[in-house]
Amino acid sequence: MLSFLISILTAAVLLQGPAPKPQPAAAPATKPVPAPPIPWSATRRLTMADFQGHPGLSDRLAALTSADIKSNAACRDFVFSSTVTAAFDPNTSWFQNPKTASEALLRHEQLHFDITEAYARIMRQKLVAFAAKADCNKLQPAFNNVTKAVYAAWDNEQNRYDAETGHGLNAVRQAFWEKQTQLKLEQLKAFAVE
Repeated sequence: MLSFLISILTAAVLLQGPAPKPQPAAAPATKPVPAPPIPWSATRRLTMADFQGHPGLSDRLAALTSADIKSNAACRDFVFSSTVTAAFDPNTSWFQNPKTASEALLRHEQLHFDITEAYARIMRQKLVAFAAKADCNKLQPAFNNVTKAVYAAWDNEQNRYDAETGHGLNAVRQAFWEKQTQLKLEQLKAFAVE
């Protein structure tokens, strides 16, 4: 009986034909390389293509600008130094529907980035004053207190901007904010890094 089963299995294998050649494993899908942050510039305005992120399912806004103020401080040989940059994150910034997004919406989002730069300049201004009296032995707590206050004011300004302009839908208030922010940037020009 065993030889009969072996004969049947052998016949079945012969009827199936030769075994398929092993296929090389598919290359693993590569994730796209994240776009680098875009530093604020008076000459380089944001474009629709800069907004590479995707909204979440529960996001109801028409767009989102993800910008940040990065600040660092150090003491070398008891000499204080600091850096402050305003940067836009393309990977987490998005338009709900990029194909129908208007230039007015892009201007509204650009102004969020401009407000970020204004507060980066305010932070640089405060750190110049801080440097005059910085105690390198107690640097971190004092530095954190200065930057926390600026971050809080920046966050409040961003929220006030959206509230007063209706997220850019109130053209009169939007124009007012554009003028005020440009004036603020001009007044703080001495603290620009370009």
